[in-house]
Amino acid sequence: MRVQFWGAARTVTGSMHLLEVGARKILLDCGLYQGRRKEAFEQNRSLPFDASEIDAVILSHAHIDHSGNLPSLLRAGFRGCIYSTSATRDLCAYMLVDSAHLQENDVRFVNKRRRKQGKKLFEPLYTKEDALKTLQLFHSVDYDHPFEPVEGVSVCFRDAGHILGSAIVVLDAKEMGRNSRLVFSGDVGRKGLPILRDPQIAEGAGYLIMESTYGDRLHESSGNAKELLRETVAEVVRRDGRLLIPAFAVGRTQEIVYRLNQLWEAGQLPRVPVFVDSPLAVNTTDVFRLHPECYDREYIEALQTDVDHDPLGFAGLRYVRSTDGSRKLNDLDDPAVIISASGMCEGGRILHHLRHHAVDPESIVLFVSFQAEHTLGRKILEGRNPVRIYGEEYEIRAAIRKAEGYSAHADRAGLLSWAARLQERGDVKRIFLVHGEQEGLEALAEGLKEQGSADVQIPERGQQYEL
Repeated sequence: MRVQFWGAARTVTGSMHLLEVGARKILLDCGLYQGRRKEAFEQNRSLPFDASEIDAVILSHAHIDHSGNLPSLLRAGFRGCIYSTSATRDLCAYMLVDSAHLQENDVRFVNKRRRKQGKKLFEPLYTKEDALKTLQLFHSVDYDHPFEPVEGVSVCFRDAGHILGSAIVVLDAKEMGRNSRLVFSGDVGRKGLPILRDPQIAEGAGYLIMESTYGDRLHESSGNAKELLRETVAEVVRRDGRLLIPAFAVGRTQEIVYRLNQLWEAGQLPRVPVFVDSPLAVNTTDVFRLHPECYDREYIEALQTDVDHDPLGFAGLRYVRSTDGSRKLNDLDDPAVIISASGMCEGGRILHHLRHHAVDPESIVLFVSFQAEHTLGRKILEGRNPVRIYGEEYEIRAAIRKAEGYSAHADRAGLLSWAARLQERGDVKRIFLVHGEQEGLEALAEGLKEQGSADVQIPERGQQYEL
């Protein structure tokens, strides 16, 4: 068995790892790389292998940096099956179409300027038609139910506790009379967060591909993050401004809404309107309601306490679907909270709200998600000015805040603990660290070695290993 790392290698986004078992080829994830616009576009469009030779894709979860380049794989000739949990499939039904919609819209917006300037026009990476064709290739499998994506390979999904439907991939390969077990962590979730269950542990791992997003950092407690949210809403009301919260439509938006709901019902939230301005977030919130198999005990009990009570909705909350409704938010003069995608400010309606409200010194931008290097969100968080939005420069005058406690990723302590428990239940010969920036990768590698992992590798893009 061979593994080659083509995405999320010494970077956070674009998860994509190629396995070869005999003559069979399996792709673990096929995500969009996000970073410098030109570099990201070229890397996402130019797949580094023959897509027609891929027999199957095993998808860990629906976040776009793990699933978002599947339509490009299809365009390049892939005709195999895409295996995921049912919740991941249902989320991708909205997310891939939304991704295509955003790319088409963003290219249309940018091309208006380029056409006036006489420049060559851009084409979207893929279209909604491509996304819809991709969805026909999905096959859903429940947690803890083994399946065979190709002959000689058995796979089982364990709950990763990261977002709805997220999975740890446990892969058993039989080759030349030998059996090998590879575990791919996907993104490891945090223990004790609301709505979803805690991450599970796999048994008998011989090799481990492990994320390291927060390999060098510890999160603040979720209680502190909830208090910071309350304080920030109160502050923006005093400032008579707008609070912008860039949030991933899946997972982060629902958690923020859940916490705001708790504050509202406890009488701790100023009576300020809260808008979730993302059709994708509205749709994926509906998907959350369809998958109680992913809920933790706290959320189940919240639902059972009052069957008419919706923990993802409260009196001051408005979900915005229409484009016209979104445009009206740009004209707000009174205090308001606007939660909008994307979480790294790389596309979607949040860009329009930044153009209209983040230039106002009375407003606040609250980041509740990891901001990858070179993304617009990272630039704003680091205080760079001016920033380019849709090809034009804007001076960000809003106050910038950051809440670490809302991350759906395990932090350094959580990752080390998860790896230690996995090693106790197996004989891990080698660990490959992916999905992290250099500081996080190196810090986690050192921590793993300190707790007994002898062979820890940090692969570069394109690097191949024999297992």
